Amino acid sequence: MTILLVDDNKVNLFVIEKILNNVGYDDCVSLTSAKELFDYLQFDCPNSFSKNVDLILLDIMMPEIDGIEACKMIKANERYKDIPIIFVTALDDKNKLAEALDLGGIDYITKPIDKVELLARIRVALRLKAELDWHTQHEKKIQYELDLATNVQRSLLSSPLKEEKIQVEVSYLPSFNLAGDMYYWHKINDHRYAVILLDMMGHGISASLLCMFISSVLREAIKQIVDPVDVVKELNRYMAQLHNEKETIPYYFTAIYLVIDTEKKIIEYVNAGHPHGYVYLDENQIIPLNQGSCAIGFFDEIKVEKQIIPYEKEAQILLFTDGLLEAIAPNEFDAEERIKTLAQRKWNQSQMLLDELLPKEKQTNQPDDMCLVLLNVQG
Repeated sequence: MTILLVDDNKVNLFVIEKILNNVGYDDCVSLTSAKELFDYLQFDCPNSFSKNVDLILLDIMMPEIDGIEACKMIKANERYKDIPIIFVTALDDKNKLAEALDLGGIDYITKPIDKVELLARIRVALRLKAELDWHTQHEKKIQYELDLATNVQRSLLSSPLKEEKIQVEVSYLPSFNLAGDMYYWHKINDHRYAVILLDMMGHGISASLLCMFISSVLREAIKQIVDPVDVVKELNRYMAQLHNEKETIPYYFTAIYLVIDTEKKIIEYVNAGHPHGYVYLDENQIIPLNQGSCAIGFFDEIKVEKQIIPYEKEAQILLFTDGLLEAIAPNEFDAEERIKTLAQRKWNQSQMLLDELLPKEKQTNQPDDMCLVLLNVQG
């Protein structure tokens, strides 16, 4: 446990250090100026290892750099900003003390030093430091686990698909490291492809955990079942297993699931309560993807109907989550009209389309996850 004592008066340093040594605080470092303090902390070497300091007793009245300015510089330093600082002063100027405490000091001791008061305030400061260290370590552990979970979740997302008759790419903008939006595509055989975009209730950790759970179910369902109606019912069955009598609101998600057959030139889909995407057929017809079922997970049993859309030469399919709608315009209908207008133009990159829908400055720091999936299918 290291305590730094900073005072230009060596007698004061000797007295304080003696008091602390007598009660077991053996690791005390006496410094006679703010410059010595900065040298000890290696302020000029930002890449050096941080010194392990638990507390600083800092005199306010010192030449060149006073205690208030020194405190300000310490609190501005990322490596040392959490070290508690107790001011030592003979001042009766309440404004000066208020300024010192406003800058980050946690307490003060007046001269001449009272032993009982000094030790009591030090004990309080060290308890606070111990609690802060515990929380800091706990936060680092949580951050490590969040980063690991983020990497796992991102690994579950599909890579861009670029084949002769179908191309799929995505612009994915989570509001947090862990997201509630998920997309996935799977090549069933040489001419059939399954594509899904889903949006789990909420966002953040709970939504991402549910996403990862449903992702494992989804992969098996698409491989073994394929048909949009049966896949949606299977996903609903698994979501129903999460229902708890104590929960007033069931877990649910919205989704659009499509199966594209480039040989038969048909698109089969189910929209499960999701914002409807659009199919732009042969550059002359726009069709909303707005039929299917309610959201997945609301009820133990749901009625599901699929729709079949034929095309002759090509189809451009645009899917998106409600976070994008909210970011485009406060009014959802205005946002949908904007997307519908742009969906009737030919696009070859999802990012180009996203930039048309949303300025760059609005593509970050949004309150909800955003996802835009663009598919181009050739006959």
